[in-house]
Amino acid sequence: MTKAVPFPTIRPRRLRTTAGVRALVAQTTLRVDHLIQPYFVAEHEVEREPIAGFTDVCRLGIDALTDTIAADLVRGVRHFLLFGSSRERDAQGSAASASDSRVALALRALRERLGRAPTLFTDVCLCSYTSHGHCGVVTDAQVDNDATLPRLADVACAHAAAGADFVAPSDMMDGRVGAIRSALDAAGFPGVGILAYTAKYASAYYGPFRNALDSSPHGFDRAGYQMDPRNRREAMRELDLDVMEGADLVMVKPALAYLDVVSDLAAASTVPVCAYSVSGEYEMVKQMARAGLADERALAVENLTAIRRAGAQAIVTYFASTIAREGWL
Repeated sequence: MTKAVPFPTIRPRRLRTTAGVRALVAQTTLRVDHLIQPYFVAEHEVEREPIAGFTDVCRLGIDALTDTIAADLVRGVRHFLLFGSSRERDAQGSAASASDSRVALALRALRERLGRAPTLFTDVCLCSYTSHGHCGVVTDAQVDNDATLPRLADVACAHAAAGADFVAPSDMMDGRVGAIRSALDAAGFPGVGILAYTAKYASAYYGPFRNALDSSPHGFDRAGYQMDPRNRREAMRELDLDVMEGADLVMVKPALAYLDVVSDLAAASTVPVCAYSVSGEYEMVKQMARAGLADERALAVENLTAIRRAGAQAIVTYFASTIAREGWL
């Protein structure tokens, strides 16, 4: 700690005088390389399908998706997280693991056109494929953790076979990382990584996302398996378990309301820590900008910089493509 010296000898403002000086001494960096762009694969072949309450975000047909990601790559976005859904829903979420699911078809199309250039992550969950909207198999009005694990493993293997680099289980079932790792290895996919949603909270920030996938739960909420927003230390326990079971990366979701958790995991984790700046965070920026209350670019970049400052090495954000296209960084 610097010994206190009376003003005006010490003037911290000397390091803030110009943009060049500020850049020279900046303690946090934010680059497009740090960002993962999520995309929603449409259930049928369309170009772009608007999503209610989700400004400028669309479901994309597979041709439109491959065109969009090809353009993103040229601008420097290299990492993508794909979400899918199905109108054919049942209690087991059977369509999620189909070899011809929309996510699997999108993966094959992207690999055929773009090769290994994009890093492709896929969401592994059942909520947008089940008739009840929950993230696992429901038995006696609750999600059956152990019955869900084989279903998640099947989805992960289907995505790996179609070309995923990483599968990202977002369900918050106990033991799912280990179950998926064992299944991937047994199926001949030891090189496919796992991005675990390690601390996914039962949050009120997910509204636009649920519109995108029609994935709102029925009968009861997800508080019985997603983390309680009041809990911080619990995330450290989840971290230990996920890393022990074979997670290659871990994630906190949402981001802004949980920067303390991001910081905790970043200080303790032996694998890279990601954070998901979720749909509600994105939409708040859009609505403030629309109302003339904030500059969209400045607010989006400030939020993402805060997430990086808290310790996230990568950030899932709906702004990634826009940031690269518009040259915001």
